[in-house]
Amino acid sequence: MKNKTSVLPGEGEAQPSRCPDNSAFKQQRLPAWKPQLTIASVLSCFFLTGAFCLTVGVCLVLSANSVREIQVDYSDKCSDCSKLRENSSNWNKECHCSINFTLKEDILGDVFMYYGLENFYQNHRRYMISRSDTQLLGGNANIQRSYCAPFSTYSNGTPMAPCGVIANSMFNDTIDLFYNRNSSVIQVPLLKTGNSWWTDKNVKFRNPESYNLSSAFAGTARPPYWQKPVYLLDEEDERNNGYVNDDFIIWMRVSAFATFRNLYRRVRRVQHFTHGLPAGNYTFHISYNFPVTKFKGRKHVILSTVVWSGGSNPFLGIAYLVSGTAAILTGFVITGIHLKLRKKKTYFQKQ
Repeated sequence: MKNKTSVLPGEGEAQPSRCPDNSAFKQQRLPAWKPQLTIASVLSCFFLTGAFCLTVGVCLVLSANSVREIQVDYSDKCSDCSKLRENSSNWNKECHCSINFTLKEDILGDVFMYYGLENFYQNHRRYMISRSDTQLLGGNANIQRSYCAPFSTYSNGTPMAPCGVIANSMFNDTIDLFYNRNSSVIQVPLLKTGNSWWTDKNVKFRNPESYNLSSAFAGTARPPYWQKPVYLLDEEDERNNGYVNDDFIIWMRVSAFATFRNLYRRVRRVQHFTHGLPAGNYTFHISYNFPVTKFKGRKHVILSTVVWSGGSNPFLGIAYLVSGTAAILTGFVITGIHLKLRKKKTYFQKQ
C-alpha cells in the first residue's frame, strides 16, 4: 500500500494520507512463531523449573544456615536507662549500661555489628515523605514548603538541619564492644565508615559548601531529639560528618517492615581480631539514648557474618523451595490427568 494524498472537498491543497507506511512492521507482515504446547513440552517446563528452583533453594538455605550470628536484647537489661529516657526532660542526662555475653566458638571472617529495632514502623506514608532531599544535597531548600513539618523550623523561625521526622527520630545509641582476655580488657576496634551504599554517600547526600562545616550550618539548629548538631556527628573524621555521616545515611534509608536491622559497625581485623572474633567473654558498653518503651519496642545488638547470599535470612531460599515444590507437584497432577484421559480415550476407541 503506497502513501497517497487526498483532497477534501472545497480545499485546494492536498492533505497527506494517514495510511501506515508500506513496511513489514507497520503492515504486520513480520514472521511469527506460535509455540505448539504438547504434553511433553509442558511437562518438561514444569519439571525443569521445579528442579531449578529446588536446587537454588537448597543452596540458599544451606548458605543462610552457615552464617554465625549472636543477638543480644538489651531493652530490659538497661531498664534503669529506659525509665530515665521516658521523661523527655532528661534528654541531656547521660546513661550507660553494660551487657556481658560469651562466645563459645570463634567467629571467623568479617564480623558485622547491627542494631535491631522491633515494632518501629518506618513505612508510614507521612513518615517516609518527611524529609527534604534538596536540603540533604547541600542546597538552599525552602523547608517551610517541604514535607518536613512539624520538624521544619522552631518557633523563632530557625530552620532545623536536617529537617523532617525521619532525621529527628534517628537511632543514637552508642555501642562499644570489649573483649575480656585473661585479666585484661581490650576494646574491639570497629570501623564506622564504608558501611553505607556508594550511591548514597557520593550522590544523594552532600554537605553545604563552605570553608568549614560549622559555618556551612550557621543559622540552623539541630532537630529537637538530637543531643548535638549535625556537624558534630563525627568530629574525628570530616569526611564522615554532617549529611554524609554513615550512621545518618543508613538511618535515612527507611525499612519496609516494623522489625528491621541496620548496619552499625564492622570489626576491624587487626591484632587479636585478625581472623575475626575469638571465643571468650565480651561486654557491650551502651550509651542509652533511644527510648522504645512508649511504642512497646525492643532493641537488639547483633554480631553476624555474611556469605555470598547475604545474611542469615532464609526467606529467599524458602521461597525458591516452595516455588519448586509447587511446580513439580503441578507437573505430577498434569501427568495424572493426561494418563487418565488417554486411558479413557483408548477405552472408547476399542468400543
